[in-house]
Amino acid sequence: MVLILWWLIPLVLLCLAVVAYFALRRPKKAPERLLVAHAERLTSLPGYARALAKRRRWTLVALGSLGVLIVAGVLAAARPAEQSSIRPEQSNRDIVLCLDVSGSMIDTDARLVDVFTQLAKDFHGERLGMVIFDSSAVQVFPLTDDYDFINEQLIDAGNSLQRQSNSSGFFEGTYSGKGSSLIGDGLATCVNSFPKLSSESRSRSIVFATDNVLVGKPLFTLPEAADLASKNNIRIYGINPNGPQASATRLKAGQQMSEAVKGTGGEYYVLGDDDAASDIVAKVQATEASKLQGRPQLVSYDRPEVWLLMAGLGLLGVLFAAWRLRR
Repeated sequence: MVLILWWLIPLVLLCLAVVAYFALRRPKKAPERLLVAHAERLTSLPGYARALAKRRRWTLVALGSLGVLIVAGVLAAARPAEQSSIRPEQSNRDIVLCLDVSGSMIDTDARLVDVFTQLAKDFHGERLGMVIFDSSAVQVFPLTDDYDFINEQLIDAGNSLQRQSNSSGFFEGTYSGKGSSLIGDGLATCVNSFPKLSSESRSRSIVFATDNVLVGKPLFTLPEAADLASKNNIRIYGINPNGPQASATRLKAGQQMSEAVKGTGGEYYVLGDDDAASDIVAKVQATEASKLQGRPQLVSYDRPEVWLLMAGLGLLGVLFAAWRLRR
């Protein structure tokens, strides 16, 4: 049992000491006395003796009850509590949202962020992160299970993509390389954004949104980046904005992307698939996962019940004693 507001006790004691000090320092006026002859005849009467004993008894009861009321009230106000240390369980699933922000994707990226936002709403307890890339990749936010923060970042991303401007700094750092839309390099960066790949057992997935239209010479081809993901047991769920009505070149790029992501154990979707978000969530949550122990947290439970009960009994004792003294 601990007292959260323990400082109330010395504060109350200090106040009582100050009140007692000034009360004792006040000069006492000599009471006016009325001399009565043969008073011993009155005080020796049995009725007087009983009345005096009764007054003393109930005065002591009143003072004792008042003391209980004050002590119990102060202790209840000091918030007595029980404290214990717990280690909450956390999900061991990590998901990185990997978004191509090159020129060929800019018209559909805002819709893709809407898909990401829906994914964030459907996940519970998983850690999410986000990486955007063009000729170079930038981490928008690291893996976290702070969903309020995630939603704020996705709203900012959606607003920046709709404006198609870098006024908010959203695209900063994505044009540092040579070429444009270096798909393999972007995916490889997303793979390496997972911490402790070799030392920590977690379920890891990438939601990979791109049209797979390459302009430039990347360090990693898409198959090489997908192979890197496979070696680290990372599944890739690809979302392509181009459907069956796209040009032959884009259809071929989509086919290559489909083969790459399915080779990791993931799945391939077209942006127009209404069930893409829910299907990705279901597949990610179906992956084998165990619960991890989180950081120790100190938990307090207020326990004022006993002291409040004693304070109530003390108040009843004061009131009852006062009533008996008046009779």
